[in-house]
Amino acid sequence: MISINEPRKSPPFAMFNLGFRPFFLLGAIAAVVLLGIWLVFYSSGMSVQYYSNTMYWHAHEMIFGFTLAIIGGFLLTAVRNWTNVQTPYGKPLMLITAVWLIARFMPFIPELPEWLIAAVDLAFAPVVAVGIAIPILRSANYRNLLFIPILAAFFIANLMVHLEMLGITENTALKGLHVALYLVLLVITVIGGRVIPFFTERGVEGVTCTRYAWVEKSIIPATAIWLAVTLSGFTTLISIASVIVCVLSFVRLYGWFSPAIVKNPLVWILQLGYLFIPVGFALTALASAGLVSSSIAIHSFAVGGIGLITLGMMARVSLGHTGRPLAVTPMIVAAFILMTLAAVIRVSITHLPIPYLAGLHLSGTLWMLAWILFLIRYLPILIKPRADGLFG
Repeated sequence: MISINEPRKSPPFAMFNLGFRPFFLLGAIAAVVLLGIWLVFYSSGMSVQYYSNTMYWHAHEMIFGFTLAIIGGFLLTAVRNWTNVQTPYGKPLMLITAVWLIARFMPFIPELPEWLIAAVDLAFAPVVAVGIAIPILRSANYRNLLFIPILAAFFIANLMVHLEMLGITENTALKGLHVALYLVLLVITVIGGRVIPFFTERGVEGVTCTRYAWVEKSIIPATAIWLAVTLSGFTTLISIASVIVCVLSFVRLYGWFSPAIVKNPLVWILQLGYLFIPVGFALTALASAGLVSSSIAIHSFAVGGIGLITLGMMARVSLGHTGRPLAVTPMIVAAFILMTLAAVIRVSITHLPIPYLAGLHLSGTLWMLAWILFLIRYLPILIKPRADGLFG
């Protein structure tokens, strides 16, 4: 039982009953809109008023707009389960959502004070941290306090971006964006290690995931060390650290894998997404040696790892937390396939027999189509009450 009182029954409009609902819905919309705007801007040479570089805006919004929204929605939901203490819902959840949503529009509003744009955008990670810290502390579930310093690190990374945009610092924006991306990989490493084998065993009858103790004990600190080493700029250390985390990630995934997972799209999509993580580490090692573009490694993490895992996780979590059967329609399977193609094209873009810009548009279009299919199927699920009528 949840230890903080909540309504026994859901209102007809259930979007603010639990954290995953608004942030999965708005995050999916942002995945379409933000990428569509960027493709137009990149092709035409246009720029966003607040950001000095359109690439900075693109990277910022895909990390702090899209990805952090999904992480926030997941944590505001999962912490409720982990602690048996209610996380924000109703008006408090509306307020948290409003902070995120207003921050997406503000850079486009002329004459708006730049410090205000920065302040509102920076507020999101702290309010999510408060929203999960209270139930964690009340429940004495201190293991999950790990996510508070991670959210604080997201705040610092975002601050590095905004300080350069405000003209206070120089050459901090790109580092801040890299820190944020690598923090997402750390979150995937932590949460993925908990939920992917769990979802695999629950979703495919007869499958038991192998968890190698030496991998589980070392992969999180190794990823954190890799993050620090990558920011140091020492190419030899980056190559070594990348190879180590690549091996750990691949062995971890190997322990989870079974050919039987092909029976359940909600399982194979997560494991396929996780496969792009060790691929990204391998490409990072090659990029540090000057053999491939660092952009390819970044997009293996971003489009492959983050894109596939968020899509699969959102599809699965939305069904489970609304009391619906854990089965997807052909439309969502098509979305999974489109996202996979988007990732493969983006990672192999320099080797395609088409111009680079055409490859960008092709990958981006497939990405947007995948999220549009998700929205068509999940919009009613995310705004309507649970199938059993309970609150949540």
